[in-house]
Amino acid sequence: MRKLQYVFMALAALCFAIPAFADSGSTVLNLTPIGVGLAMGLAAGGCGMGEGRAVAAATEAFARNPMLRPGIMFFLVLGLAFIESLTLFALAMCFAKM
Repeated sequence: MRKLQYVFMALAALCFAIPAFADSGSTVLNLTPIGVGLAMGLAAGGCGMGEGRAVAAATEAFARNPMLRPGIMFFLVLGLAFIESLTLFALAMCFAKM
């Protein structure tokens, strides 16, 4: 919890540092690439964690009842396809924003 607090404090410092150094004669700072990179990183990380949990649950289900393997495998592949589609959708939105 303490590390998360430090991360949020660092992000807040980075967000408030830009207006502090602003002057009227400079060009506008484009933060879109940073936002796109953060969005894609969060999407990929979240989907990776979701896929890991799905595979772990399916493996546990296989171990408990091997006779249901075809049904479990179908829903596992379907769920992994939906999770991957979310990652690809986030990638498409990142490309559209750039």
